[in-house]
Amino acid sequence: MTKREKGRIGQSFEDFLQEQGRLEESTQQAVKRVIAYQLLAAMEDQNLTRTALAEKLQTSRSQINRLLDPENAGVTLEALSRAAHAVGRELQLELR
Repeated sequence: MTKREKGRIGQSFEDFLQEQGRLEESTQQAVKRVIAYQLLAAMEDQNLTRTALAEKLQTSRSQINRLLDPENAGVTLEALSRAAHAVGRELQLELR
């Protein structure tokens, strides 16, 4: 199926991922990357090291490394929420 929109021919990348059965996986990975980036940015704003964040969360630095690894999708919402609070932010999720 092709679309013609303002000079574009063909399907969108999102349509392609859906067709390949990889849209949900790709979306989850993208969300994790954005959250990891935002946590790192908040840490930089506060001059907070990974070791200091680990101390605030009463966990190990290796756990923080996994939390901040954009490729690691196996992080729980609880861990992300605790990390967000530790850097003065709030984790917000929504269904669309």
